[in-house]
Amino acid sequence: MSASKVAEHCRKLEQMYLGAPINAFYSPAIWVSQGEAEITIGVKPEFFHAADAVHGSVYFKLLDDAAFFAVNSLIEEYFALTASFTTYLLRPVSEGTMKAVGKVVYAGAKSFIAESVVIDGEGQEIARGSGSFVTSKIKLTADIGYRT
Repeated sequence: MSASKVAEHCRKLEQMYLGAPINAFYSPAIWVSQGEAEITIGVKPEFFHAADAVHGSVYFKLLDDAAFFAVNSLIEEYFALTASFTTYLLRPVSEGTMKAVGKVVYAGAKSFIAESVVIDGEGQEIARGSGSFVTSKIKLTADIGYRT
C-alpha cells in the first residue's frame, strides 16, 4: 500500500471508531498509523466502580481498541476481530487522562498479535495487554462508518 493509501486508510479507521455509538459515552481521541494506534480518554466519574476508581472494563476497552486498530491498519478490505485478549491491571486511576498505545508484534496472512499499554496523565503504566486478532468477512465500507 502506498503512503497516501495508508494515510487515507488510517483516517477512515479513525472515523469508523469515532462514529461507533459506544464512543459517544467515552469521548475518545484516536490516532492510527501503520501497525500502531493511540487512543486517549479523559477520566470521568461515570467510569468508576464503587471504590471511586476507573472500572476494569474501561482499561480493557482502551487496551483492546488500541491493539485492534493497530491490527486493522494492516488490513485493507476487511474488519478485524478480536479472537482473544489478556489484560493486566497494574494500578488504579481516578483522575486525569488514560492513553492506550497499541502495536502489532506479529502479522500473518489472516492472524495477528498485538500488544498495548495504558498510561495515566503522569506517564505511569497502569495496564498492559495482548491479544490475537483475525481477519473477518465483514467488508470495510461506508455502511459501518469507514469513510472520510
